[in-house]
Amino acid sequence: VNCVDYFTGGDRPFLISGADDRLIKVWDYQTKHCVHTLEGHAHNISAVAYHPELPVILSASEDGCIKMWHSTTYRLENTLNYGMERIWAIGVMKGGNSVAFGFDEGVAVVKIGREEPVASMDSSGKIIWARHNEIQTVNVKSLGAEFELVDGERLPLAVKDLGACDLYPQSLKHNPNGRFVTVCGDGEYVVYTALAWRNKSFGSAMEFAWSSDSNDYAIREGGARIKIHKNFQEKCSLKIEYTVEGIHGGALVGVRGADFVCFYDWDEGRLVRRIDVGAVREVIWSDNGELVAIAGDASFYILQYNRAAVEASFASGAEVDDDGLEDAFELVVEVPEKIRTGLWVGDCFIYNNAAWRLNYCVGGEVTTLFHLDKPMYLLGYLAAQSRVYLIDREFNIVSYTLLLSLIEFKTLVMRDQLGEALGLLAQIPPEQRNGLARFLEAKGLVQEALEIATDQDYR
Repeated sequence: VNCVDYFTGGDRPFLISGADDRLIKVWDYQTKHCVHTLEGHAHNISAVAYHPELPVILSASEDGCIKMWHSTTYRLENTLNYGMERIWAIGVMKGGNSVAFGFDEGVAVVKIGREEPVASMDSSGKIIWARHNEIQTVNVKSLGAEFELVDGERLPLAVKDLGACDLYPQSLKHNPNGRFVTVCGDGEYVVYTALAWRNKSFGSAMEFAWSSDSNDYAIREGGARIKIHKNFQEKCSLKIEYTVEGIHGGALVGVRGADFVCFYDWDEGRLVRRIDVGAVREVIWSDNGELVAIAGDASFYILQYNRAAVEASFASGAEVDDDGLEDAFELVVEVPEKIRTGLWVGDCFIYNNAAWRLNYCVGGEVTTLFHLDKPMYLLGYLAAQSRVYLIDREFNIVSYTLLLSLIEFKTLVMRDQLGEALGLLAQIPPEQRNGLARFLEAKGLVQEALEIATDQDYR
């Protein structure tokens, strides 16, 4: 035996060992029995480690390879080789995702896992997150109406423990009405009630996605096996003949391929439309199901969904080819920015980009709200407070002002309801008027822009 390490992530009395027989063994040190044996290295095992934050076992060998194993399923997740000969040491950082490896010819420091916290916020301001296997919750409305919210300042929220999760959460998501929360990880999913945190349903799944109406959801069991459930009962399966890289929920089921995304209806799993977009990372639907943002590797696209045309085509029984229905979507705008996280408020798309700027887009016009001083991830928007909430990887919550009246004004202009939009001006502070004037000018409404502008140089 060349190396040992103790499991520190919970109450399992485990340790791991590596030896000259090229095997990594997981032991129960109370019963002194071998729980599992990991095989795959081609030479002596020189170092092993349990990661303190992630469900990962790391092993290193004189064959020059680093292997990463899932600490619950013991599945081999990844193999790395940096070409620096034999490996002799592994160093892990508590509280972070960085891992260091010592080789004959140098040192490599890598980041594993994800930086984005596993968290979700419902429409009432209740936030649930997973800190390892522990589930915790806070409520932004618990601060009370008298508390003064300051843009960008950390909120002093009281954290409440909801309980432990049987699997290691890799994703956590409220359904649209906020009654249920799904946790997915370790090849399984569990649906909990949001208030009492009771198990409602469970099963095998690599990924899970809710529909917009909260009654339907889709699971990807592995490969191209995707099933649609309604009211927690299996309803149908999608017929997929390509390699699936991920699934997305919303008004339609989104199935991501290598350089495209296909949309299917929730009722019968029929193909609606295939859209070719290179390296799709995320698909985000508006609440009303009329708009969808598709995030690529360097740009994102906002499309209008024509529900009436799709329903009419399906009702007529017309043949659908491999690309789906041509009239299903219309491109609204392409924005050459990489999205980190995003969400919709009506027809307004709020997102943060690769430079960590918090922006919003209405009708193709992008406005920067704030420059974030560190990585933050969008949680949700509370219309009653006109504030957008974000979280960092240490689970600190901050908020920023985004006036609902401002969003509604621009939305009404985009819908050619200028009279109603101008009726909202009384609710919009004077310092915001020049920004609105520029928005109107960009839309060709020069006279109206002149009337509301307050900057004499601009006028």
